Amino acid sequence: MNEKRARHIAVEGLPAVGKTETLALLARFYPRSVRVVPELVKDVVEAEGIDLFRERDRLTDALRRAVPERTRRVNEILAAGYLCLEESHLGVHAAYSQTIGDASFLSAYGELEAGLHRPDLYLRLDVPIAESLARQAARGTPQYAIEGPMLERFLHGLSTWHDARGTRLITIDADRPAAAVLEAVEHALGLKYVSASGGETLEVLFLLGRPASGKSEFIDFMSRLPAHARASRFHLGPVDVIDDFPILWQKFEEDDAWERLGRQRLYSRCADGNYAVTDEGIWGFLIDRINAAAAERLARATRPSTLLIEFSRGGPRGYADAFAALSDDLLSRAAILYVSVSFEESWRRNLARYDAKRRSGILTHSVPREEMERTYGTDDWARRAPAGSGLLPVRNHRIPYLTMANEPESADVEVLGSRYESALNALHALWARRRPRR
Repeated sequence: MNEKRARHIAVEGLPAVGKTETLALLARFYPRSVRVVPELVKDVVEAEGIDLFRERDRLTDALRRAVPERTRRVNEILAAGYLCLEESHLGVHAAYSQTIGDASFLSAYGELEAGLHRPDLYLRLDVPIAESLARQAARGTPQYAIEGPMLERFLHGLSTWHDARGTRLITIDADRPAAAVLEAVEHALGLKYVSASGGETLEVLFLLGRPASGKSEFIDFMSRLPAHARASRFHLGPVDVIDDFPILWQKFEEDDAWERLGRQRLYSRCADGNYAVTDEGIWGFLIDRINAAAAERLARATRPSTLLIEFSRGGPRGYADAFAALSDDLLSRAAILYVSVSFEESWRRNLARYDAKRRSGILTHSVPREEMERTYGTDDWARRAPAGSGLLPVRNHRIPYLTMANEPESADVEVLGSRYESALNALHALWARRRPRR
């Protein structure tokens, strides 16, 4: 939701649309962020044994008595910092009352509405009337059954109610499989599942460092771990990787294609059996592509994962320019792990991992010495982040960072696990303190 995040949401819809069941699942799977309050009218009807359709005056009196306690409960939930999800609302009952001509409730409605906490968002689960009728028949509760013509008039009255109040209303198609409906509701409410056993995991992790510093090996290590171990020891969810090297390599191959066609190369030239960059604008292009790819992946994420963004930059302003061009959405979610090795160690590993037959591979590519010295001989990370850890200022963001020494090189999983765990525990502590709680 682009507007200010709602804290009190009323969920409405036709009878048997699935409001109760959906809210029960949200309460079960989000116990640390969500509290659900049941439908007020149904609560009162069942508590006092009222006939919903025949004892209208008695129902109105009972609602008048119940309103103060409902308001107290909602305020208590909001004060404790939870998302308050309320099943239905009295505006729904007003629309029904108008449909059946219940003048006594409508005359009392203004007083009742004034005593209630007003939701700041309404979420409608929408199905065709025929589907509501079929579901009503299937659930076997004739005391709450409402016929089709009445439902048509009710929907018109409810739309009028919303229009008169200028409410924020989101409509979700509920005439589809349950998993799709629940996913849409979670997305609309900004809910992301977090396991209590694993703790909250990093949302976006920038993995930086010179070529061959160990970034790809870090990703390979994390990708092989069981989900629980990765979350509990390293504070990472399922890893979704964006690496700008394949994008750069594609540009090199496009240059090869232009050259074969008798045209000039655009971004690179051949060097030592590999490529050297000739157009410095390519680095900004790569950040633009990272922003676009990240926006798409974050938008479609349906469960908590860690978007891991890997890149290297060199020169007097390499990282400064890269972070200045990254999107605010990424920066607001991110932490940074810089994998630190010396230039000479970077060059040594760069030679050691090179495989000419698989030179476009993530773990097997190489950077020519000329390119290494020109582009990565200097590195502005230490100047931008002089402490071993802290908060890196970028525009109006303060991004938690940690520099992890990755020498001497090791292939021992115990050594690497200890090294990574120590670094990510410290980084996660910085991120958790800075990150606002939901």
